[in-house]
Amino acid sequence: MAEKSLLIGDAAADTLVRYAALLAKLGSGDAVELSAVGVDGEQVEVTFLLNSGTVMIAETTNSTLPEPDNSEQVEYMLGRIAAYESTGAGFHAPALADEQ
Repeated sequence: MAEKSLLIGDAAADTLVRYAALLAKLGSGDAVELSAVGVDGEQVEVTFLLNSGTVMIAETTNSTLPEPDNSEQVEYMLGRIAAYESTGAGFHAPALADEQ
């Protein structure tokens, strides 16, 4: 398992974990490319492969670095979540702690 710390922003991290959980429940997969800041402070583009074997965590930081702009990717993931939920298959993305 690869271990890497990346700053991707709150909305991107929350949505990525939510989308990954839904894809795991469905036995499906997707690849999502996000802008990130590496531990060295450099801007990077990262691709997350999401499937039933995906293992990831999202954690908070006290970083003062600005969040990368991942608004388009967040909208993409939210759209995919809504599409899966609207199929009537009974699958819903897990609610985040602050949504409960």
